[in-house]
Amino acid sequence: MERRHEVLFEQLRTYRSELLELMENLTEKEADVVPEGFTNNIRWNLGHVLLDQYLWISALTKEEPPVPTRYQLWFGYGTNPSHFTGETPSLSELMAMLKEQPRVIEEKYRDRMEEEFAPVDMGMHTIEQVLVRTIFHEGLHIGAISTMMRKMKQ
Repeated sequence: MERRHEVLFEQLRTYRSELLELMENLTEKEADVVPEGFTNNIRWNLGHVLLDQYLWISALTKEEPPVPTRYQLWFGYGTNPSHFTGETPSLSELMAMLKEQPRVIEEKYRDRMEEEFAPVDMGMHTIEQVLVRTIFHEGLHIGAISTMMRKMKQ
């Protein structure tokens, strides 16, 4: 594996650890609060981060993502907590999946990082390029969640 790929996977693990650490003392009830000025809650943000990474990889590879299709109804772009049902994963379920996701992605794709695919949005045509985008996206959501948590403590 190329050194830059090792660095990319380390970034994926590190930012994911930061996200999970942020959630350590959060309750299910707190995760479902939609703070004033926001359209989503923390649980939605977590599910969206999980789903987004798998969807971008799947868009590129045309392989089925390892999450049920119904996750798109709850956490896809343009959704919000009003779309949640009794089947929507709990905070603890999402946390467990988020914890495993970097390992799952690395095991499945570490030897395919530069494999060429038909380009998707922004001209991305390798898993390496998609991971750069999804790690950036995760950072945006870490910021949003941090802001939500501060707002809820006011």
